[in-house]
Amino acid sequence: MADETRPVVIRKIRKHYRTHGGQWKIAYADFVTAMMAFFLLMWLINTASQTQLQGISEYFQTPLDAIPNRGAGTGDRTSLIQGGGKDLTRRDGQARNGSDQPVNLKAAQGELERRDRSRLEDLKTRLERLIESNPTMREFRKQLLLDITTEGLRIQIIDDKNRPMFALARAELEPHTREILRKLGGVLNEMPNKVSLSGHTDATAYASGEKNYSNWELSADRANASRRELILGGMNDQKILRVVGLSSVVLFDKDDPTNPVNRRISIIVMSNKATEALGKEGAQTKEIRTNEAVIPSRSLGVSDAS
Repeated sequence: MADETRPVVIRKIRKHYRTHGGQWKIAYADFVTAMMAFFLLMWLINTASQTQLQGISEYFQTPLDAIPNRGAGTGDRTSLIQGGGKDLTRRDGQARNGSDQPVNLKAAQGELERRDRSRLEDLKTRLERLIESNPTMREFRKQLLLDITTEGLRIQIIDDKNRPMFALARAELEPHTREILRKLGGVLNEMPNKVSLSGHTDATAYASGEKNYSNWELSADRANASRRELILGGMNDQKILRVVGLSSVVLFDKDDPTNPVNRRISIIVMSNKATEALGKEGAQTKEIRTNEAVIPSRSLGVSDAS
């Protein structure tokens, strides 16, 4: 019997897998995007200033209340998202400081004035101690008057019938007056405030009248003589902002115009507010309109230091 050849049958089993598609990729991409947006939001909040955060808050509270405007002040709420809030174009009463925080100008000005007055009161206390400690100044302490006025700390060196500060009818300082002024110059130089000087005389007129040398020239010369002694005592000449002679216009004793106490030197350690006000004098050009032309004129007024 012949050998029968049997066919070899190879069976290959193929397994078919069902895929789930790309939906998981979409979900993962959404998750990554959300996380990126979250961390970006955290970074923006961390780097944004308080003004910008307030602007964002106002935007979402009333987003259509105002049209967004750009600007450099905090009144218009320049922020990450502009718009919203109340009258974003208003600028008065606000400013921007170094940390981008809103500052109330009136409150800031009030704080500066309080600090300035505190410095002047401390200086007044120091000068009172100096007068008591210095033999010459203590001897003339009744002729050294200290008070705080609207312009600043006023130091008045008044004359006396028996103890004059100047030679009679002259701008020559007595030796004790020189010492007093030089002591004051060293102390006043330690203050950042500017200084104003004014000279005053009594109402006794010169025999030659007002045409030649008068009380106006005498008071101005005495004020300048005092200025020189303050500088010799150590005061920086750049601290002196004003030197004026007021003759007998501003009397110390109004009931007795010829009283020797009316002859005095008034030194004012000026407050910052008074310094700013004086700095504006003559700085603004006014237009004087005539029928023919517009003539620029500069104001040169000098205010009273007493």
